[in-house]
Amino acid sequence: MKQHILPALRLTLVCVLFFCGVYTLFIWLIAHAAPSKGEGETITVNGKVVGYALIGQSFTQDKYFWSRPSAVAYNAAGSGGSNKGPSNPDYLKDVQSRIDTFLVHNPGTKKEDIPSELVTASGSGQDPDLSPKGAYIQVARIAKARNINEDKIKQMVDQHIEKPLLGLFGTEKINVLKLNIDLDKLH
Repeated sequence: MKQHILPALRLTLVCVLFFCGVYTLFIWLIAHAAPSKGEGETITVNGKVVGYALIGQSFTQDKYFWSRPSAVAYNAAGSGGSNKGPSNPDYLKDVQSRIDTFLVHNPGTKKEDIPSELVTASGSGQDPDLSPKGAYIQVARIAKARNINEDKIKQMVDQHIEKPLLGLFGTEKINVLKLNIDLDKLH
């Protein structure tokens, strides 16, 4: 029995030292070599931090592009989805409520034209991006609320489209916080 327990204990000790010490230090060093020193990419306006580029936040006023809904109220300390399946009655009620709210604030939009990302939360609950379609469908509401020509807002959306990595990995996306900051600069 000793011949099995002692090697197992030694292996456990080596793994604990490696994964709790060496690996953690290695990842910490990589993070501190990044431009933001592992602290996240902050976005500042007039010297004041207004958010993080990789964490979504809530925009509910008609004059702003709305973000994707969050199951965790955009709380960065508690990333996660709702864990409700697509047939769960509570989930379906939440989605229908979001659809109804969107249609009230975006008259003239048909239910079938609403991108699913605007009425369903992401897996992390903190998605900072929308697809171009998710932004374009909101242009008319924002133009009306700000009394700005729709073409000017569409042009701004076009300028904020981030292409997939190397043109292959991922989809086109728009950072909602950055777009709304530039939208405020129009006035």
